Amino acid sequence: MDDVAQGGAGADLRLTDVTKRFGSFVAVDDLSLTIPAGSFFALLGPSGCGKTTTLRMVAGLEEPTSGAIHLGDRDVTYAKPYQREVNTVFQNYALFPHLDVFENVAFGLRRRKVKDVTARVEAALELVELGHLARRKPGQLSGGQQQRIALARAVVNRPSVLLLDEPLGALDLKLRRSMQLELKRIQLEVGLTFVHVTHDQEEAMTMADTIAVMNAGRIEQLGSPGELYESPHTTFVANFLGQSNLIAGTATGRSGDDDEVEVAGRRIALPRHRNRSHGGQLLVGVRPEKIALLAADQPVRDGLNRLDGGIVVDASFTGVSTQYVVQMPWGQQLTVFSQNLGVGGVVAAGTPVTLAWEPAHTFALEGDATAGAQVEDALAGVS
Repeated sequence: MDDVAQGGAGADLRLTDVTKRFGSFVAVDDLSLTIPAGSFFALLGPSGCGKTTTLRMVAGLEEPTSGAIHLGDRDVTYAKPYQREVNTVFQNYALFPHLDVFENVAFGLRRRKVKDVTARVEAALELVELGHLARRKPGQLSGGQQQRIALARAVVNRPSVLLLDEPLGALDLKLRRSMQLELKRIQLEVGLTFVHVTHDQEEAMTMADTIAVMNAGRIEQLGSPGELYESPHTTFVANFLGQSNLIAGTATGRSGDDDEVEVAGRRIALPRHRNRSHGGQLLVGVRPEKIALLAADQPVRDGLNRLDGGIVVDASFTGVSTQYVVQMPWGQQLTVFSQNLGVGGVVAAGTPVTLAWEPAHTFALEGDATAGAQVEDALAGVS
């Protein structure tokens, strides 16, 4: 395995003030980013947000309009693809159909006249657990096996950075989830820097140490999956990474370490460090799975945030949970995910309910009731 892992894995990837224009269209807008060596990094965003263009500039397939790209101390901004220690795994695998698995993996090594081809290819095939298929042709393999061969072919060259361009997009759901775990295992084993481009939120959260959420050529927020999910900084991130209920409110004051907001005549509390708003009008946010759906006449424990007067208008049983849509008195529909614990039945449409949740699960963002429009427009572009 060491034969695969050796090489230029010790260099950070740095993009500094990188902009890419296609005519009057700005695909990537003044992007600065440092990706630490050995990390699994995801660029996540809808179609047209600039993530694939960013990847292509790192690979040398596009030149930046301005800015610089460094691999360690080396400026590779205008270096040819073969002059930078970077390999790319594409969605379509790009395997040579006339060569067997072994020769597909060996192709780059033979072109560079590397001496220990056999040992390195065997180590790469062992890494992806497909050594027993070395003499099969790509056409004799499943989609998941072809993807692993494409990965072995890239890793065997010992790049400093491995770029993954929607690599699981062509696989069915079950296989895609299996390959997510497989990719993470391989990345940890070889210790290379993986930069993964995807529009799939679950895929990014499952595999990446750090995620950069992109929108309109810029990074909206960067952080660990947990940080982005629990403490989104913008309405876009709140609704692109998972789903959020965002309710217009008015800041009313402070109480200890909490900020207080009025929503539909109710006092809502939230931790001050989770309030990203600086004005009087804001959006109160809470994730659907954090909310308890209570009968309208059921007592609510002191200290919880609560909203009264809801009516269930839809209930969808998904197995793991039931997803409710609740119409509130001010006209907004909120979403509640109720975990299937095998206790009680599905709450029927038309049932009056109260929504309650812990203040610690509340966040607040800049904006008003119309702030979600940009998110809906962006999500419409996700394929």
